[in-house]
Amino acid sequence: MDKIYELAVIGSGPAGLTAALYAGRAELDTVVIEKAPISGGQIINTYEVDNYPGIPGISGFELANRFREHCDKMNVPFVTGEVKNFQVEDGIKIITLDDGTIYRARAAIIATGANPRKLMVEGEERLAGMGVSYCATCDGAFFKNKITAVVGGGDVAVEDAIFLARLCKKVYVIHRRDEFRAARAYTTKLLSMENVEVLWDSVVEEIQGGEVVEKIQVKNVKNNESRELAVDGIFIAVGYNPSSEVYKDILELAGGGYIKADESCQTNIPGVFAAGDIRTKELRQIITAASDGANAITGAEKYLNSL
Repeated sequence: MDKIYELAVIGSGPAGLTAALYAGRAELDTVVIEKAPISGGQIINTYEVDNYPGIPGISGFELANRFREHCDKMNVPFVTGEVKNFQVEDGIKIITLDDGTIYRARAAIIATGANPRKLMVEGEERLAGMGVSYCATCDGAFFKNKITAVVGGGDVAVEDAIFLARLCKKVYVIHRRDEFRAARAYTTKLLSMENVEVLWDSVVEEIQGGEVVEKIQVKNVKNNESRELAVDGIFIAVGYNPSSEVYKDILELAGGGYIKADESCQTNIPGVFAAGDIRTKELRQIITAASDGANAITGAEKYLNSL
């Protein structure tokens, strides 16, 4: 396709959809490229969102639909395809999809997100959103006065466990090593909490339950002994895999594969912005992703006006 758009938005999660909305309002000639035929990214798999202001208790699928409906009112065009190549030539961003279609734009916003790493154990996929969670700050409130488990040993896992311990009756922390990798201040706080029990040198082998999580099977990797724990929820915090593979040879990446970008969402390439979970940031939530989408459009407008 020979047409050159003013803007291409890659990804249709909360960051990409907000960018599309703001682009429509700014009357930018925009195309949104989404990998899946249903917009929303990770949130469509979230049973209930209770921390998005003004609409408590909404399902992730419904929230995604509302985002998309708002974009459609702005008449922003969406196309479906997976980006396989991304290049910049003479300032033009060239985006090649899996079917060979090529889109060109003067500016691009990459909002492809990051997917939580999974344990790949029996029951994890089936009970996702029904007691299996990858975000304690998103879902922790649903488990007040209940029993939960956290899997992991880094900063996020330990912070999640501290957060949950303030809400839950009991929190198991399951870590495959014999010491945490988290900052000492976090670990000291965690280990001082009376309702926290740490299972060192241990891994989760299976997550069990009917309609919701009911128990987990845990094995000690040193003595091979297994035990069953009755829990209402399990929070998996073993890292994320940012969807940045296509961009690694052209954009500067930080540790873990996240695209380096500040609060303006500007990357090391002029006119290329990274928004949402794909970029370096402290907090990855729906609301911060939406904020990135708006910020990225502000940066894109300034860039386009400078040409």
